[in-house]
Amino acid sequence: MYDVIVIGTGGVGSAALCELAGRGLRVLGLDRFPPGHQRGSSHGQTRIIRRSYFEHPDYVPLLNMAWDLWDELCARRDTALLQRTGLVYFGPPQSPVITGVIESAAQHHLKVDVLEHKESAVQFPAFVVPDEATVLFESEAGYLFVEECVTAFIDDAIQQKAEIKSDATVLSWSSHGSHVSVDTDGGRYEAARLVVTAGAWSRSLLAELDIPLQVVRKHLHWYTTRDRHCQQARGCPCFFYAAMNGYFYGFPDFGHGLKVAEHSGGQPIDDPLRDDHHEESADTERIGSFLQQYLPGVDQQRLRHDVCFYTMTPDEHFIIDRHPEHPNVVFAAGLSGHGFKFASAIGRMLTELAVDGRTSVPLDFLSLQRAGLLR
Repeated sequence: MYDVIVIGTGGVGSAALCELAGRGLRVLGLDRFPPGHQRGSSHGQTRIIRRSYFEHPDYVPLLNMAWDLWDELCARRDTALLQRTGLVYFGPPQSPVITGVIESAAQHHLKVDVLEHKESAVQFPAFVVPDEATVLFESEAGYLFVEECVTAFIDDAIQQKAEIKSDATVLSWSSHGSHVSVDTDGGRYEAARLVVTAGAWSRSLLAELDIPLQVVRKHLHWYTTRDRHCQQARGCPCFFYAAMNGYFYGFPDFGHGLKVAEHSGGQPIDDPLRDDHHEESADTERIGSFLQQYLPGVDQQRLRHDVCFYTMTPDEHFIIDRHPEHPNVVFAAGLSGHGFKFASAIGRMLTELAVDGRTSVPLDFLSLQRAGLLR
């Protein structure tokens, strides 16, 4: 009998394991894949982290907690899991990205600079600035090394006596009032509480809630660069373009090619386990066209291609909550392609929900009961 079982040991699950074990609880993490695997959402080398949150200003307090916890993890591991390169936004003045960044910065007193076109061209010579674009720069933003972050949380959790069982496919779970049972292809495990952080598999493991979650396939690309400015964070920080035909983002070339992807769109899939991670020519063509138009110093020679999954909610906001019928079950689901930067904080929020019954940061806007979410 464990104190807590965590289903899924990706970004959020590994953070929850670390937090729970840090409280001295007997914790078990279950996953069909080993930590840092390439079959879910927590891989692909890097993820952007920022405070200027255009999606909703209410995320910023949670982000502030996440930054502190990432810094603590870096200090404990004595390794650079987070790089502060800055993040430059390009978009039409009335774009939801530009207006949302400005709103969150104003509401939470964040340092975001508005740059003139000439100034941005000098400061960031790798980019072409659209004539109609507003240019914003958050100097404290940067990126996280994804697989290394997951591994660091897992290592910390194990050092604090947590148990990890990879190659354990969860078949079902059930709550019996005072405890929960989790059936796997390797046997049954029981605990007083359950945390579900199953990513693209959340839909099946939370099926009784009938949450309208949609998994979409997203492509990641790495390209060679010929412009030295693309290889320096000073001239080419992380970037986010709100273009006329979609949202595109990327990272400087720090030795493995410039990484770029489209944040908008995505191909819906029914079963992430059966997806073969194949390339889609339409996506590759859109990325090539974007690079040709806005980053001419990037070669069209691709070094690497990968696939990850977004698990989308209808309003594209997270769900972090307690199961309405089983108070000893808590979960995070539907992170909608912008969740990894929050993983450290969501791990703590789930721990607080499971153990204390409340969270230290308000999460009402991410609750299961918010308007329009449930069918």
